[in-house]
Amino acid sequence: MATREHAKQTRRSFLKGGMVAAGAAAGAVAAPAVVSAQTPVVIKMQTSWPASDIWMDFAREYVDRVQKMSGGRLKVDLLPAGAVVGAFQVLDAVNDGVIDAAHTVPVYWYGKHKAASLFGTGPVWGGSAATMLAWFHVGGGKELYAELTQEILKLNVYGFYGFPMPAQPFGWFKRPVEKAADVRGLKYRTVGLAADLLQQMGMSVAQLPGGEIVPAMERGVIDAFEFNNPSSDLRFGAQDVAKNYMLSSYHQASESFEFLFNKDFFDDLDDDLKAILEYGVEAASTSNYASALDNYSSDLRKLQDGGVNVLRTPQDVLDAQLAAWDKIIPTLEQDDYMRRVMESQRQFVERVVFYELMNAPDYALAYEHYFPGKLKL
Repeated sequence: MATREHAKQTRRSFLKGGMVAAGAAAGAVAAPAVVSAQTPVVIKMQTSWPASDIWMDFAREYVDRVQKMSGGRLKVDLLPAGAVVGAFQVLDAVNDGVIDAAHTVPVYWYGKHKAASLFGTGPVWGGSAATMLAWFHVGGGKELYAELTQEILKLNVYGFYGFPMPAQPFGWFKRPVEKAADVRGLKYRTVGLAADLLQQMGMSVAQLPGGEIVPAMERGVIDAFEFNNPSSDLRFGAQDVAKNYMLSSYHQASESFEFLFNKDFFDDLDDDLKAILEYGVEAASTSNYASALDNYSSDLRKLQDGGVNVLRTPQDVLDAQLAAWDKIIPTLEQDDYMRRVMESQRQFVERVVFYELMNAPDYALAYEHYFPGKLKL
């Protein structure tokens, strides 16, 4: 805390001193006004992603927008996982003022409170990531998140959410999964409440950052895994350690990015810069989603062309996942806060997804009409 206070006082002293000096200079001589560039506020932001991951590209989209919208008054020093702290330690680093900001996902601090996983990787209820991001912004999620981070956990952070992720694949397997019984006994990588879910289905789960997955497969620490998407998987070499890629799953189907800021650092900014950092998340959310659809689909085709067997997760496995969620939810509801979060989500999803499903045409029917034979559902 002393470090943050010192940084705050130093910044304020610098700005105050600059203003006094400028005033003195103006009074000393009657000369034409000289406009000098304001020294930018530098934001040290670390991600939870390896330098080569596509999510670093997505983080750069946010950084580019923030810097341009601020007219150069904000400069973001974007760092990959491990540059300052490990991928799972960014929340603590932001809280302690070791870094000013982080680009991450809440499930990575699930160890502090299981409720973290409800803000992206909890029970699906029937809504997509876009539905759950809407819940966060207008359905009470933002207030419940603030209650968790600032009141329950007493964290010195603010968090903003953006980029509704396409549902995450079930993952990579050495042999195709044909039924729920096939996954029993497998050593599997996932994170958050998905670990509880898949343990309920008979798996042995290891929670690892993305950069440690392929080495763990090579050493036999795990024999199956998921991360998030075809582009990340292709880049870190998933296709070199497994050849069966199962798409579609309820284990993590409604996740978004979390943009964390140290509260003292953020509060010390001018109001317009605060707005740029907050609403820049919404701007990047749109660009991230467009980039994801373009890259994920292209890279999935590259994986297929490279000999990967791309399959849709069987209905039997999806049914078993929902049955496992049914067993986990009552245990989570024993915590009053988690019960309130899930009830808020259920109420929002019941109303919103009724509209979404009733209103949506059958896109698969139209796709099959124009591209016959490509879908094998």
